[in-house]
Amino acid sequence: MSAIQATSKSPSTPVTKIVIPDLVSHCTFKKRVSRHRKQVTTETKRWLFKYGGLDEKKRAAIHGLKCGLLTAMCYPDAGCPQLRVCNDFLTYLFHLDNLSDDMDNRGTRSIANEVLNSLYHPYTYRSDARVGKMTRDYFKRMIVIASPGAQQRFIETFDFFFQSVTQQATDRAAGVIPDLESYIALRRDTSGCKPCWALIEYANNLDIPDEVMEHPIIRSLGEAANDLVTWSNDIFSYNVEQSKGDTHNMIPVVMNEEGLDLQSAVDFVGTMCKQSIDRFVNDWANLPSWGPEIDRDVHTYVTGLADWIVGQGGKSKPPASSTSFLAVLERKRARNIVCLTRMINDPETLNIITHRRCIYVYVLSGVPTRPYEHMLLLILTSTSS
Repeated sequence: MSAIQATSKSPSTPVTKIVIPDLVSHCTFKKRVSRHRKQVTTETKRWLFKYGGLDEKKRAAIHGLKCGLLTAMCYPDAGCPQLRVCNDFLTYLFHLDNLSDDMDNRGTRSIANEVLNSLYHPYTYRSDARVGKMTRDYFKRMIVIASPGAQQRFIETFDFFFQSVTQQATDRAAGVIPDLESYIALRRDTSGCKPCWALIEYANNLDIPDEVMEHPIIRSLGEAANDLVTWSNDIFSYNVEQSKGDTHNMIPVVMNEEGLDLQSAVDFVGTMCKQSIDRFVNDWANLPSWGPEIDRDVHTYVTGLADWIVGQGGKSKPPASSTSFLAVLERKRARNIVCLTRMINDPETLNIITHRRCIYVYVLSGVPTRPYEHMLLLILTSTSS
């Protein structure tokens, strides 16, 4: 990682707002959207809701996630059945993240045992737990097509996910802020991105040899994409997380390690995000050759990682053409309403949904040539504890 200069130390007066860095314009990959988006969105919601356990507020959160759009941008070349499995998994993964966010070690391990037993033994493991039933359902559909290598990578990396969120829960309970190097390693697993990379193989009918997938440049490409997705998410989720005292976020880690004030830490992380794109582009340009057939599959896989970079950015980040500010929530203060402001001309639609302690307002740009362009725009709230 290139050196990033630390320029400022923590101020004595509280910060009331931060400027969100431009995280979009540095990326020049083309955005693509699957034509199956609407169909799989409807089918996934029907699949998720049939298992029950979701009240009206949680259902509204699922609707507002626009997970179908994310999936359609991240796996644009997938056939409809494969896109459906990917969308089922991403929607389900979000639900798992909700469960683990407010759970201690024991709760996280209980979910992990249920999920992993269902993955390792999809036809023989028996359980009435909803999360186990959902796991076995989507995985049985996945293994019909997925290569043995993709299946194994999916299960192993999902196992790493649970190990890492267990460590995250331990650190949170102890109020531990990890060092930057440890955080980066842990965050690559808590993000849940690695199983999503295995789904790139599944969605595109790839059967890439293990020794190719383990090549240092292939691994580096996956890490660069993972870093961009997760670090940029840390910037956008920091406000609510800090209001609850959560330290599993790149910004407090950087503030603690580099001695930076809040805005300087945000800028620091923004620079790291841009460097991750540069790493990705450089690695892609320096891929070795394994022969025409494998090279075609590798190109498809790396294009899938680029689709994830663009898709995650296009779904959750504002366009880069104007400056955005975020008012900083006071910790554990009742009904603090803040605004992420952005200049918008004649927005076509506002969809307000409630999720956990946040109210998200999504704005569709209304530009006819880019109907899927939208952004996370307004209002984060902190409820009284």
